[in-house]
Order: sequence, then C-alpha cells, then structure tokens
Amino acid sequence: MAHPERIAIVGASLGGLRTAQALRGRGKFAGAITLIGAEPHYPYDRPPLSKQVLAGEWEPARALLETPEKVDALGLDLRLGTRAAALDLEARAVALEGGGRVPFDALVIATGASPRTLPNTPDLAGIHTLRTIDDSLRIRAALAEGPRVAVVGAGFIGAEVAAVARSAGLEVTLIEALPAPLANAAGATVGEACAALHRSHGVDVRCDTLVAGFEGSGRVERVLLADGAAVEADLVVVGIGVAPATGWLEGSGLTLDDGVVCDETCAAAPGVYAVGDVARWRNPLFGETMRVEHWTNVIHQSRHVARNLLAEAGEARPFASVPYVWSDQYDASIQALGHPRPDDEVEVLHGAIERLEFVAAYWRNGVIVGGITFNMPQQLAACRPLIEARASRETVLEHARAAG
Repeated sequence: MAHPERIAIVGASLGGLRTAQALRGRGKFAGAITLIGAEPHYPYDRPPLSKQVLAGEWEPARALLETPEKVDALGLDLRLGTRAAALDLEARAVALEGGGRVPFDALVIATGASPRTLPNTPDLAGIHTLRTIDDSLRIRAALAEGPRVAVVGAGFIGAEVAAVARSAGLEVTLIEALPAPLANAAGATVGEACAALHRSHGVDVRCDTLVAGFEGSGRVERVLLADGAAVEADLVVVGIGVAPATGWLEGSGLTLDDGVVCDETCAAAPGVYAVGDVARWRNPLFGETMRVEHWTNVIHQSRHVARNLLAEAGEARPFASVPYVWSDQYDASIQALGHPRPDDEVEVLHGAIERLEFVAAYWRNGVIVGGITFNMPQQLAACRPLIEARASRETVLEHARAAG
C-alpha cells in the first residue's frame, strides 16, 4: 500500500501508546495519528495494578506510562473515554460508540483483553475482577477494611493478588481449578512450587477445586465449591484469565479466532496490524500461531509493527520473539522465557524446586522451548539464546554443566 497519511490506533494502553511513540520517533511519521482509548485515563502500566498499586505502595499517577505533557507532545488526536464500536474495512474507518467515525489509511488494533467471569455470578457487592486502574483501587480500598479474601484462579494475576492480601496480614484462600497454580503457564511440576510458596506464607491453597457459586445478602459472604465445601469470604477477586477484546470487530472481514489472526509480520489485512494481547500471529521462531499476554511482548511488538507499517512494499519483516514474563510474589522473583505448554517435559538445570530456588527447562521434541526460574534470574538469562537457536536437550545440558 502507499505510505499512509492518517493512522488510527484503537487502544490507548501500553501497545497503543508505544506504537504511537515509535511512529513519531526520530521524525519517521509526521502525519495524523488518532489514538482511541475506551478508558478516560492517560495511558498507564498494568503490571503494577496487581502489585505496587494494589498494595498501596504506589499512587495511580506513578503507574502512568508517560506524563500527560509527554503524551500531548506527540501531537496525537487523543480520544480518551471513547470506545470503538465497529470497523468498516472497505471504507477505511472506525465507527465510535455514540456516533462519529475516524477515517484512516492504516490501522493498528491494540484493544487488549477483558477479564473472564464465572458463569451465573450473582450481583453481589464484593466480587471483583482486576484489569483496570479503577479495579485495582476498588480492591485496594476493600483490602483496607480487613476482609476475609478468596481469590479464584491462581495464574499470575490471582497469585499476585493473593500475595498482596496475605502480606497485609489478611486471611486468604486461593482457589484453582487446575492441579496447581500457574499450571497453564508452567505445568504442574513447577506450579507446585508456587503452591508451596503461598502455603509457606499461610495461604489456604485449594487446587483441583471448582467454584459452584456464591452466597450472600447484598454482599458476598461465602464461595460455594463443587465438592460441597464453602469458603467464608467478604472479598472475592476472580482471576481466571482474559478474552481478547474483539467484539467490535465482528463482521469487519478480519479473521477472529482467540484474537485478531495475523501473519508473521503482525498484519491482519493490508494496512491493518494488531499488537499486544489482542494479536494472534504466527511466530516463526516457534513455527506456531500464538497470542501472548506479556508486557515485554507488547513493547517489542509495538515497535516492530510501527516499522512494518512504514516499510516499503514487500519489506515488512516477521516478528520472531522469545516471550518473557515476570511475577513478584512475597520475596520471590518468578521469571519465564519462551512458549512452554503444560504437557512439555520439564527438567531442572540449576538449584532445586524444593528450595524454591531453581531454573527449569521445557523440552518439546527434544528441543528447548522455554525456561522458568524462582530466584535465579541470571541463570535463566542464559536460556534465551538457546531458545532462539532451537537448541537440543544435549546442547542445553552441556551449557548448564559448564555454568556450574
């Protein structure tokens, strides 16, 4: 396509802002950029919402990605508190809720994801999900009242919320449908280490446990479990994952399947790209189509998409990345690389799982596809080039032995 003069970016969080900054960087793009965001806030960072902001260590202003002055200096047509309603691909325009359209020559979809909720959740006060800064502040205020806390879902968000609540001295029950916390991300073997970490701090961890419902009179009082038990709780945080925010794209002609389906360059259609949690692209490094919900992926993908959007015809490059995610829980630093699956073979390279200090590698068909660490980040870093090189198990073990 011809070089764009008008670029619309839908989604004013990390992916949208970083894409706009990359487009403006070094004077590359001087045309019109419209940044559309459903929330009224200036773009802010999400990882602190389940850690520093929730714990009261940070006030909301500290979570801003940039000061309002720096955002304004980008010269954007900034549409905050404005939700995209539909995409007219043929007319090259985004329709907005409440009326109005934003025409474009090129489009970046960065609408992220929305929290999943449990079916048939009653309308009771005290049941929350955590995705926005307003969610975080509501939960923080509730924690200050000293409630009994139940966290449903022990992925990264749920485990972090449980750690914050328990560190505040509250009674916490962590409920997980899978065999262990982090089981989807790290498998049951490593997930047991996360369970041990929380139990050592006094959290009641219940795995292989389904939620059947909630009870209360106007406000939640207990969580009902499928095994007939009940957990008394004044505050419930549901963290059972997210769904990509693609509802506004239904009927647009784009392919939607657990996100916006893109090619290796992150293009969903000519002149239309997706970044971040909403993008499902073919990662040539792993030979798989994937959707990655990690902060660092958004950073690198946004810059890459900005370059591809302004590239000459035929010069757009594939986005080949090693996903990376971290989580701080109590005094433990948990970091993971790559794209492991729960059924991959797991092997400890350094340390010991029982000590909650280790590096583990994930193998698939005899090749390393991921690594995870509790409290040994330097040793994990050595796994990145091995994952990029699709190194064999033998090569990885040789490197581990040499590192001692």
